[in-house]
Amino acid sequence: MEKEIDPLKLENQICFPLYTASRLLTQCYQPMLKKFGITYPQYLVLLVLWEKDSVNLSYIAEKLFLQSNTLTPLLKRMEEQDLVKRVRSHTDERSIVITLTEKGREMRQEAEQIPAYMAEQLPITKEEAMQMYNTLYKMIEGL
Repeated sequence: MEKEIDPLKLENQICFPLYTASRLLTQCYQPMLKKFGITYPQYLVLLVLWEKDSVNLSYIAEKLFLQSNTLTPLLKRMEEQDLVKRVRSHTDERSIVITLTEKGREMRQEAEQIPAYMAEQLPITKEEAMQMYNTLYKMIEGL
């Protein structure tokens, strides 16, 4: 006879290993990000801006799956660090345009070492990482 699975047992929750892996992975970024004086969420914003500079706040929010009210204090701190500039749009007064400063643009070249560093930290193969990446994005799209 098959043993009944307890749906409320911690080890039976898909959310727990995802949460824990995410937290531990984010911690692995800390030594590299500390060199730049930025946090992991700031790094994510920079990744978006290095891909496409001078974008609306709403664009960043959409790319990072975050609310604009979550990003606003983060962007204010980044502006104080001289990484970005926040300017009201000339075409829409309600819209805020986020642009990299020279310091923010220059940081990109140094940050190019971060993905390789992170790949070395992961105890999985490149193929396993790609499979996980695809599975996670399938899950994100479904949710």
